[in-house]
Amino acid sequence: MRRTHKVIVIGLMLVVPCAAAAEPAAKVPAPVEAKRAQAAPLPQQKSAAAKTDTKKNSKKTAKKDTKPKILARDLFGKAQNAANLQARSIGWYAKGCLAGGVHLADAGPYWQTMRPSRNRAWGHPKLIALLKRLGSESKKDGWSGLLVGDISQPRGGPMLSGHASHQVGLDADIWLTPMPDRVLSRREREDISATSMLDKTKLSVDPKVFTPAHVALIKRAASYSSVERVFVHPAIKKALCKAAGKDRAWLYKVRPIWGHYYHFHIRIGCPNGGCETQPGVRADDGCGAELKGWLKNIEASLKPKPKPPGPEKPYIPPSARRQITMEQLPAECKVVLNSPASAPPADEAMAATPTAATKK
Repeated sequence: MRRTHKVIVIGLMLVVPCAAAAEPAAKVPAPVEAKRAQAAPLPQQKSAAAKTDTKKNSKKTAKKDTKPKILARDLFGKAQNAANLQARSIGWYAKGCLAGGVHLADAGPYWQTMRPSRNRAWGHPKLIALLKRLGSESKKDGWSGLLVGDISQPRGGPMLSGHASHQVGLDADIWLTPMPDRVLSRREREDISATSMLDKTKLSVDPKVFTPAHVALIKRAASYSSVERVFVHPAIKKALCKAAGKDRAWLYKVRPIWGHYYHFHIRIGCPNGGCETQPGVRADDGCGAELKGWLKNIEASLKPKPKPPGPEKPYIPPSARRQITMEQLPAECKVVLNSPASAPPADEAMAATPTAATKK
């Protein structure tokens, strides 16, 4: 019996290991398990990989953000001639463009354009016609003609320097310096400085320089029905308020603004669909609280300001108005920019009818 019991026990010990080794190993091969173990990283490995991907993505985003923007002013500033399209002002005075612009000749019977190298003597046909009319009618106010400053670029749009407006061919600057009795050379029109109308205080005009003829010319411009605004320095507005007398209706259009102490700025209304209309003027002549507020601000700006304590403030880049991209302009401005150029303007200066002044 004892022998028999030993034999059975030994037999069981030999059978059980074989059965145990034969069952689960056949279901999942060892090589597959090894591959799974390699493919599934540990938690620590997962977080490290995620950090690496995040860094790569942030670097790509940083590269995209640092890519320089193509500004509309750089594109419109290169255009030398108008777009060969029907004349239209597009968008807003400070965010738009000009199709089919017309060039105001360098010199005409009653005008001469200043700073010709800027190539900013382009405008909507209605504005150009108005400038010629104002030049002709200025004779009645004691002027021999006008010195015309900036109007717009050939295709309008943002400018490389200077104005935020003047983008749709409906704005024009008229110098308050009387046109001389001769045709200026191109070099003279590049170099001659305009005359400031202000006295030493910068809060009033100099009566030796600002005359009744200036009042009459500004009044005439403001009296045209197509003119919606005439912008002048607050000191000039103050002088106009004093000189207006009982006829004050034209003063409503004349509004004070910074600068504009050597020229006045004419703005006509939108002449076609596709450009924004200027809001109506306020229901007053602007000679009261509004003017006092402007003069107060001018006076405050003239006072020396103490240097603030601490480190010097960092350089502030140009305002957002100078950073306009093509995507921020009306879609039609891309068509204007990419259209074929119209024929270059003829040299009307040589063919201009001589003025009475040039005959002398």
